[in-house]
Amino acid sequence: MQSFMLCVLILTMVVGCAINSLCRSSREEIIQQVVPSSVQIVLEREGRRYRSGSGVAIAARPSGQGTECLVLTSGHTLSQRLDTDQVSVLFGRHRGAGSKVSAVLVAHRDTDEMDLALLRATSGECVPGQFGNPPALGDAIWVVAYPWGRNMTLVSGIVSQVNADQFGDRAAAPRFIVDASVSYGSSGGGVYNEDGGLVGIVEGYRTARVSFEGNTSAQYVNVPVPGETYVVPLADIRRFLLDADENEVADHVTATKDSHR
Repeated sequence: MQSFMLCVLILTMVVGCAINSLCRSSREEIIQQVVPSSVQIVLEREGRRYRSGSGVAIAARPSGQGTECLVLTSGHTLSQRLDTDQVSVLFGRHRGAGSKVSAVLVAHRDTDEMDLALLRATSGECVPGQFGNPPALGDAIWVVAYPWGRNMTLVSGIVSQVNADQFGDRAAAPRFIVDASVSYGSSGGGVYNEDGGLVGIVEGYRTARVSFEGNTSAQYVNVPVPGETYVVPLADIRRFLLDADENEVADHVTATKDSHR
């Protein structure tokens, strides 16, 4: 049963829901749909925040303690942490300060091939995002994130680059690039298609070195290059979930096949 529940989640990511595209929602309705699934990730050491990132709620189920929520984010956000560090998820952050909830790391990968992490937290404000179909070159997208650990930003753009060396099934497409500009703290933020379906999460962005004169010598800072945002696609997310501890993932996934886009 647990394996079946996990397979249902994976299948909804691959297939999407073509029927819903026949009754496309308005721009305002799409925004209201995607924003609640976006969360902020906070890492604290000795009571002080030292890193923040963005994330997306992808599944929820009732439990004796409340609603258990699975949150997807970037792997590098959780790297180099200490065992004593506190990892938290801020739910409802789009409405203000949000609700801070302690999180448990379920799965983590930070390699050249995979940059993803899965967290589990308990919150009645968990609103899972709906998976969409893999996008094509030129498709419109939304990026929802919390740059610099501050307020939520909603940025529109298009898929500006797709690896042309990969042929065949679009669901197997590699990382792609969108022209929506992001900055530090946006990693792990959700990338949605124009129907509000989740098509990936922000992996990172290209930077450029800007030099300036300091008090004693020349110094520099790295700044984001506008319009070159790298995205972890659904294919990588699906592989990551399959490679994760199946019991941990399946126990906290609600099989909502009919409600997924």
